[in-house]
Amino acid sequence: MEALVLALLMLAAVLLSSVIDQLVPKVSSPLIQIGLGLLIALFAPSQINITLDPDLFLVLFIAPLLFDEAKNVDKGALWKNRRPVLSLAIGLVVVTALIIGFAVEWLEPSIGLFAAFALGAALGPTDAVAVASLSKETDIAPRDKSILEGESLINDASGIVAFQFALAAATTGTFSLLNASLDFVVSFFGGIAIGLALGYLGNFLVRRVRSWGLENTTFHVLFEVFTPFIVYLVANQLGTSGIIAVVAAGLVNVISPRTIGPSISRMNIVSSSVWRVLSFALNGIVFVFLGTQLPKAMQGTWDDVSIDNGVLIGYILLLTLIYVAVRFVWLLAMERYHSHRAPEGQRPGWRADVRSSLVMALGGPKGTITLAVVLTIPVTYLDPLRGVVAFPQRELIIFLACGVIVVTLLLATFVVPLLAPKKPPTDEDLRCDETQVSLEILRSVIEELAARQTPENRTATQTVIHSYNQRIARIKNSNDILDEPNTALRLRALDWEQDYVLKLIEAEEVYPIVGYQYLSRLAHIENLLKHHAGRWSLQNAYLRMRALARTGWHRLLSGLPGVSPTERTQAIRELQIKGSEHVVGKLQAMLTSPECNEPAEDVSALVMEYQRTISVLRNANPSITALARAGALATDVERLGLRLELEQIQTRYEEGDLCRASAKRLRENVYLMQVDLEDNV
Repeated sequence: MEALVLALLMLAAVLLSSVIDQLVPKVSSPLIQIGLGLLIALFAPSQINITLDPDLFLVLFIAPLLFDEAKNVDKGALWKNRRPVLSLAIGLVVVTALIIGFAVEWLEPSIGLFAAFALGAALGPTDAVAVASLSKETDIAPRDKSILEGESLINDASGIVAFQFALAAATTGTFSLLNASLDFVVSFFGGIAIGLALGYLGNFLVRRVRSWGLENTTFHVLFEVFTPFIVYLVANQLGTSGIIAVVAAGLVNVISPRTIGPSISRMNIVSSSVWRVLSFALNGIVFVFLGTQLPKAMQGTWDDVSIDNGVLIGYILLLTLIYVAVRFVWLLAMERYHSHRAPEGQRPGWRADVRSSLVMALGGPKGTITLAVVLTIPVTYLDPLRGVVAFPQRELIIFLACGVIVVTLLLATFVVPLLAPKKPPTDEDLRCDETQVSLEILRSVIEELAARQTPENRTATQTVIHSYNQRIARIKNSNDILDEPNTALRLRALDWEQDYVLKLIEAEEVYPIVGYQYLSRLAHIENLLKHHAGRWSLQNAYLRMRALARTGWHRLLSGLPGVSPTERTQAIRELQIKGSEHVVGKLQAMLTSPECNEPAEDVSALVMEYQRTISVLRNANPSITALARAGALATDVERLGLRLELEQIQTRYEEGDLCRASAKRLRENVYLMQVDLEDNV
């Protein structure tokens, strides 16, 4: 039960972080998740101690995350920038591991050289989530962004392989450069071969299942989710790198078919949604886990009297400085080489290269992969000479890695936006007010549905219109758009009803006692709508006098013979039904009129309010059959509404009211609602 409660707390923290990330967009989600994990650890009744098998941690967290990153990376840009990407992902990782390893061994000899190399290799991979978030507000060149994304993908694999070699050397005490090089080649290229082979095998199985006519979205999506786990385990059993194999399978992305069709589009929509949730949850759990482990990792090292706490903080800052400096020098040399190869008139100057290199150097924070691999360091291992021994300074290594992760995330979150230029608004951004256009699209759909309303589908149409009103309300709430009550529209409806009742009285179609009693009620409602505390005007005085006069006239007539109270009550009910139906007709005409200036959601909401009143007055108790029929009609009306919404999006895009990105995003939302509607039918 304790493990279950802890797992639920971590999932709740990940869920809460998604909300806080929207409220505080300036702070990256990994930092928010680390903070929530720290709060869980501080307020937990006992110290949170989680131990995971290293292989289980890699296959459970790292394999699906790397597969998703490889599947979504821009493969064209990755191939175009393959040289700088490989330079950073392999060359820089090895150099960083060596330099940081020697620095750590010099600072703290008790760690051991190979263990220090393992720490350096763990600090090689960059966090793809943080890299992807850099371009939200900063103007990073497309080439630099592509290099950072490609590096964050491939250096995960190279860093993990280098870490595993260093860890093996630390636990065995022996290291051969020749054997390590051969093992690296076999592990690296063998992993690529196995990943490609298993990927194409998966594609064959998917095509075979589809040839049988089994277009089952659940099967295909689950098969894709299982793919990274299967690929990792098979490659690992064959003695190659499971991580490299997963990246290779994700890069070719052979599981997703390249044909076009409704079932394929539906599968791709569901797949992208599943992977988006899965990757966010796995990333979030790892960072929340980091936050929960910080007190434990710090306490043992912090309480160690052999190392001063100030020295520990100095170690973290020094290692971060070394990492950033090595990365900056490497990037600057790479950028200068690229500049010299550019045409004479297109070469950037030294200042531009230095700024770009510094942004990219700080834009490579540590994250999920670093934490995951450093936690795989065993607590104890079997030494051939000494038997089972404790791994030297394991807590200190984890402490240093956690500290570098936090510092690099802080630098990427708060320093990079200061160095990189702000992203200027494009012409499309300036003319594209997605929120306002979205509201107009939904209002147009409401108007079109109201125009197509018939007595048979009235209930179903009003149900769908109510759902569109709720969507409009959610958009207004999320964008802080004030939604004040439309008092003028209600007063207008009351005037229509009053005029209609007066005409009925003059035509002698209703008893005067009944008519004036109902007019008195309408006048009271009108007075409440127009009344403001502390405000007095001629109009308010007139309303009060008219209400009092009508009330007095009603009391005078009520004492005269002619109509019994029971008959009068029934007559008032019938009059209210007629008046409400008259107002509904006027409102529906307004809703379908092109000259109407009132918001569609206000008019439709008032229509439904009057129709509910009519239904209550008639004591309508629909049967189960009628309810089922209304539900089926509502599904048809909802399909129609979604089709109308797609037509409106295309029309707005062609007229220039929507930019391409916004139109694509709105279409994807409608496609998802269509898929959800068909799944629920």
